[in-house]
Amino acid sequence: QVQLVESGGGLVQAGGSLRLSCAASGRTFRNYNMGWFRQTPGKERVLVAAKRGNDIRTYYADSVKGRFTISRDNAKTTVYLQMTSLKPEDTAIYYCAAATHGSGFPPPPPAYDYWGQGTQVTVSS
Repeated sequence: QVQLVESGGGLVQAGGSLRLSCAASGRTFRNYNMGWFRQTPGKERVLVAAKRGNDIRTYYADSVKGRFTISRDNAKTTVYLQMTSLKPEDTAIYYCAAATHGSGFPPPPPAYDYWGQGTQVTVSS
């Protein structure tokens, strides 16, 4: 069983920055593919960034490339999402997720088997 706890959301003005953190349990955290998703009301969750376990590979959605950075600290079993140049359209609930099995990257959404509770990010114009 893996538990994920997000933190770092909040209200920020357009152009500002936020860093989300996701603390994970699990002794084999370094092997997990980790992802950050976001969801707005009435829409599906969308993968915005992912980082492969035991690997340097990353994935970014086109909408966040050059503005968001995903990183992980395996010693702290934590994954981060640094968000800069935030836009009102980045407003969403952000979820951290772990894909503990599978070899594809980025994992498709059904491959993520553990999810955090979500943290609200609101960007004002």
